[in-house]
Amino acid sequence: MPVSLSVPSLPRRAIRLLRTSLFTQIACALVLGVVVGRLWPDVGSAVQMLGDGFVRLIKAVIAPLVFCVVVTGIAKAGNLRAFGRIGVKALLWFEVATTFALLIGLVAGNLVQPGAGMHVDPARLDASAVDAKTGGGSLPSTTEFVLHALPESAVGAFAENSLLQVLVLACLVGAAVLHLGHTKVPAILPAVEQVQEVVFAVVGFVMRLAPLAVFGATAHLVGQYGLGVMSTYGMLIAVCYGAAVLFLLLLAAALKAVTGLSLWKFVRYTREELVLALGTASSETVMPRMMQRLRHAGCRDDAVGLVLPTGYSFNLDGASIYLSLATLFMAQAVGVDLSLGQQITVVLMLMLTSKGMAGVPGSAFLALSATASALGVVPAGAVALLLGVDRIMDSMRVATNLLGNCVAAFAVARWEGALDAGRAKKALSGEAAFVPEEHDGTAAPGPDGTAVPADALGRHQLVQPAAETESGRPVRTD
Repeated sequence: MPVSLSVPSLPRRAIRLLRTSLFTQIACALVLGVVVGRLWPDVGSAVQMLGDGFVRLIKAVIAPLVFCVVVTGIAKAGNLRAFGRIGVKALLWFEVATTFALLIGLVAGNLVQPGAGMHVDPARLDASAVDAKTGGGSLPSTTEFVLHALPESAVGAFAENSLLQVLVLACLVGAAVLHLGHTKVPAILPAVEQVQEVVFAVVGFVMRLAPLAVFGATAHLVGQYGLGVMSTYGMLIAVCYGAAVLFLLLLAAALKAVTGLSLWKFVRYTREELVLALGTASSETVMPRMMQRLRHAGCRDDAVGLVLPTGYSFNLDGASIYLSLATLFMAQAVGVDLSLGQQITVVLMLMLTSKGMAGVPGSAFLALSATASALGVVPAGAVALLLGVDRIMDSMRVATNLLGNCVAAFAVARWEGALDAGRAKKALSGEAAFVPEEHDGTAAPGPDGTAVPADALGRHQLVQPAAETESGRPVRTD
């Protein structure tokens, strides 16, 4: 007698997917947030605390996580010069990428001219609204930026959550551990690794709150700004997002040429983190999980630990596209025709000001105000034109910045010989299942259904003498 296999009904499968898939939970929370914000704006404002609270919790663990990953990365690499090479190559990649992003924004603004025909009277613009948005602050000068990157206090670097300062401290500690060797400080490295395990476990607990965070942030956004802003600034929004898509296509081509990997497959591989970043309008919320994803995809620890956190300050591709395009939009809106020389000045100004934007309240407005003042022909009050649309641009900036930094990590790792290309292709194609490091550590089902230790899936060990890439060449570990 034939045996009939029972197939779960559609409602049961939907409930099971909602219970087990973080991506599904976040996507549903995103839709629910739009509905609540549209129908009940007051409720949307009231639940903003859910998103803000989640961001605070994630930020609390970023500094210790970056410190632990960088220290262990340097110590396990066994060669400080290799770490220095990674840093130099990362900065070179960042500068080239952000310059291309600025140029793409300028070209899009000149071709489409989203601000043309608005005929805005500068005298009617309220510049005080910009001061309220920025809190009267200013972007740091180059000297101030460099000095601020150097920690004045070891405790203060962690207390202020200054990633660059924590990164400098981690490099010093990692170099010291490497210099002293395991014979003089045998307990330091195991202790740092254990702290790292604890931090990843905390990240796992906090990530369970991600759907609530997305719901609160989305409901507040729609409740405060409404959907009408989409029609008012429709052309500017469309041009910004179109320029970002063009930049990502170029980024995908660069990733394919350098590493042989597909950006689209990476997007599918990290869809949970990307949706969370979009929902909360913050790329910092997914930095811990992105570090795990990159390590699982074959990037060596030292490359991930240095490139990704540094990119949050030096590789703001999405912000660069927005700033150059927004500068042209302001000029066109008030009837100012910028010459080629003035547009070159815009690029040079933004190449400097964009590097000091991270962590500064209202940094986009400050950078635009500084650029307008340097040009001398665009009134500073024109920045107020962007107050209503700036929050809508967050999604473009966050997604482009995040993907740009991840591509940089892959490219620099490949450039340094710190990328296992075979492992990366298996991870991105789904052949090697990703298990977050907060897993209980016993066993997890591998792609073929067999039990695989969580450590083998969740982490990529730094030193792999026997590992080989697809081409048969050994992975460099120096």
